[in-house]
Amino acid sequence: MAANGSGVTAGAQVDLTAVRARDLTRRYGAGATEVHALRGVSLDVERGQLVAVMGPSGSGKSTLMHTLAGLDKPSSGSVTIAGIEITELDDASMTRLRRDHIGFVFQFFNLLPMLTAEENVLLPLTIAGEAPDREWLDQLLTKTGLHDRRRHRPSELSGGQQQRVAIARALVSKPTILFADEPTGNLDSRTGGEILELLRDSTREYGQTIVMVTHEARAASIADRILFLADGLIVRELTDAHPAQVLDVMSTLQS
Repeated sequence: MAANGSGVTAGAQVDLTAVRARDLTRRYGAGATEVHALRGVSLDVERGQLVAVMGPSGSGKSTLMHTLAGLDKPSSGSVTIAGIEITELDDASMTRLRRDHIGFVFQFFNLLPMLTAEENVLLPLTIAGEAPDREWLDQLLTKTGLHDRRRHRPSELSGGQQQRVAIARALVSKPTILFADEPTGNLDSRTGGEILELLRDSTREYGQTIVMVTHEARAASIADRILFLADGLIVRELTDAHPAQVLDVMSTLQS
């Protein structure tokens, strides 16, 4: 078979799925105290998509993200990232997979206070013993508005700037997927909007895949798809939704 200009063999099937989950369950406890956090969740997240996960408190959205990211093991079912089935990996293999394929952004920025912004961004590469791509680093710091703040420590940065450092740190290794857990939950409305725009731009400009857990309708509305969880199941999905539509669905789930 001939190869086309993209280097893909003509007629070959290309898997565009960054993350795939099949029949995920997660149970905690046993007997009368057993809790079913996930009850058989299946989903595919295509490369370059931004997918938001919403649901009432206790719906299983954080458990789903942690399971997809390999931070928690399912009771049953499978998770595949970049074609690698992760649920049976040993600790060393899981660590390597996270290093090579996964980025994280959390509500609280988790920066090391003794390091500069640039050193915090480079931390995943430093730990892995890899040399940074300086051109990519400069582009990333410029895009995130940190180029003039690269020598500042976290205590010298605003909350929004610290979250920008966390996003740049998650993107610096060009992961297959970035998981964002309430990334605007600790920010004011204006700054939160800037962070959402930055996440949205990373999918458009870099083809980054993102799964974002949020309780904010405005945050969810930037996503290509919104998955709504209730009682450990995906019960609804919206695409290209407005905040008002998101609020309508959430009101039915919380009633």
